[in-house]
Amino acid sequence: MNNKRIKILLISLFLLLKLNIYAQGDLLVTPYRVIFEDGKTFKEVSIANTGKDTARYVIDFVQYKMNENGVLEQIGDQDSNSYYFASKYLRIFPRSVILAPNDAQVVRLQVRTPPDIKPGEYRSHLYFRSVPVEKPLGIKDEADSTLSVRLIPVYGLSIPVIIRIGNLNVNVNVKDAKLDLKEKPVLNITITRNGEKSTFGDIEVEYINKDNPPIKVGNIRSIAIYTPLNQRKISLPLNIDEKIDYKQGMLKISYVSSGSSKKETYFDYLYNLE
Repeated sequence: MNNKRIKILLISLFLLLKLNIYAQGDLLVTPYRVIFEDGKTFKEVSIANTGKDTARYVIDFVQYKMNENGVLEQIGDQDSNSYYFASKYLRIFPRSVILAPNDAQVVRLQVRTPPDIKPGEYRSHLYFRSVPVEKPLGIKDEADSTLSVRLIPVYGLSIPVIIRIGNLNVNVNVKDAKLDLKEKPVLNITITRNGEKSTFGDIEVEYINKDNPPIKVGNIRSIAIYTPLNQRKISLPLNIDEKIDYKQGMLKISYVSSGSSKKETYFDYLYNLE
């Protein structure tokens, strides 16, 4: 199979797997999360340039912590006493790529852990940063008597890379739930996480009334709670429908894992509206 056919197949794969694509600017990345477990040592990440210009991307690792509102905050290697970083056990090839418009590339990741590594979940984020492609020497812009300024956007995106060592567990539940009906209905919940693993999944809310079948009233996708964070706050707007009376009945709140072959229901929580 020649390189042209490989590139076409990769672009087609991006279009077929839209749910697993993470995009910013003109860069597409799939999958949007990499997890090494069960003794796996090799993974692949595919990146594609959907823009009109050739672009160069430098690939490296960054470290993030998550706050209780789900915001990722960059931290330094000096925080390794509080966080297990995966980057020191990972190799990337290649470390930079140049992609023409509609071109794609596979980036390979390899895990190399020492035999005495402590059980736990190790996480770093693979960061793809765009850098301007410099013109070859000897090529100059055409002379222009007017002063002009060209702004070149530099952007990047990151995906989590996780290494799981040992038999790890997690327990997730709802600590607090409150429905706000001041303007539009908004469900505010606090989710707790205990254990050695992060969670990733989708939250779905159903309205339950004895007179009608359950009605889906809200959902939010790709909710993560990264270790060592032990709780996260979520605000979820709910649908308005003439069949729904948010002053009676119940809300069923479900948190189900996503993006993995191992489907898991973290919790099904019933919230009484009366």
